Amino acid sequence: MKILVVKLSSFGDTLHALPAVAALKQHYGAEIHWAVQPNFASIVHCFSCVDKVIEVPRPSKLREYFKALRSLHKADEYDMVVDLQGLMKSALVARAARSEKRIGPSFAREGSPMFYHALAGKRNKNRHAVDECYDILRYLDIGVPSEAMYPLTLPQFDLPHAEFEPNVNIAIAPMSRWITKNWPAERFAMLAQKLEQELNAAIYVIGGPGEKELGDQICAATKFGKNLCGVTSIAQTMAVLKQMNVLVSNDSGPMHMGVATGTPVVVPFGPTSPERTGPYGFGNIVVQTNACAPCRKRVCPKGSLECMNSISVDMMFQAVRNMLERLGDASKKN
Repeated sequence: MKILVVKLSSFGDTLHALPAVAALKQHYGAEIHWAVQPNFASIVHCFSCVDKVIEVPRPSKLREYFKALRSLHKADEYDMVVDLQGLMKSALVARAARSEKRIGPSFAREGSPMFYHALAGKRNKNRHAVDECYDILRYLDIGVPSEAMYPLTLPQFDLPHAEFEPNVNIAIAPMSRWITKNWPAERFAMLAQKLEQELNAAIYVIGGPGEKELGDQICAATKFGKNLCGVTSIAQTMAVLKQMNVLVSNDSGPMHMGVATGTPVVVPFGPTSPERTGPYGFGNIVVQTNACAPCRKRVCPKGSLECMNSISVDMMFQAVRNMLERLGDASKKN
């Protein structure tokens, strides 16, 4: 059996889809192909349940996009095509693939349902994105797993040598694509300093090349902090996270990578809803005030970013301390 999964973007969204795809693989023992945009292909290559990654350019690159669709149409027929994005750009990819069973997500929009044979269920946005993707399992009468599966194949990555003997390793991911989701950089720096001084933590800042300057700023507040922004690939970043005791992150791709690698996450939440896109599962800590969130806006309607600015360094520090104490209690019980 051969199944095509269509989830073109982004880092966080592909990780939302992974547990459902892993369950499909486990149930059918199928060969799984995954269509994804080139800039997000690196993370799908880490998914051990995926047998082939098919890169499909963004529709804005019109010639390349339709070339990819033609190539997909000429390929072997699929037993099933599952679109877990539900947008016009993904529906056209699903339609290009030859199959007699083409299923769209319950949250399909932009006219995409006309390209599917069926939808996985009724639209219900009052739940987590991972649970939405599980609708495909319910539609196919496959049991939803009691615990999300994130099968990953990651490289070996040795952490930079620490100049002292830390009690814990803590990663910091200080950026997201929305300005409104970013906790202030100077507070991340203050938090990093406090974690190092009071908890004897080794600090590792993770991110892409565009965050290198921000990583330098945060590490400058510490004595031994390591800036890995732009140094590690996506796969290496997740390998780093597997070696961390805690990840402190904005609501962003790295937050979901932390969940996938089993790293406990502490995250400041502002304009978005943790029930919808927060760290999935149990054991993570969301820090959120009752300011005006969630507004789900990329630009603050008030112009004050009150929801993020109302989260203090002490609140985040206490959340990390609570997490470490909880983990310590759990290890004693084991």
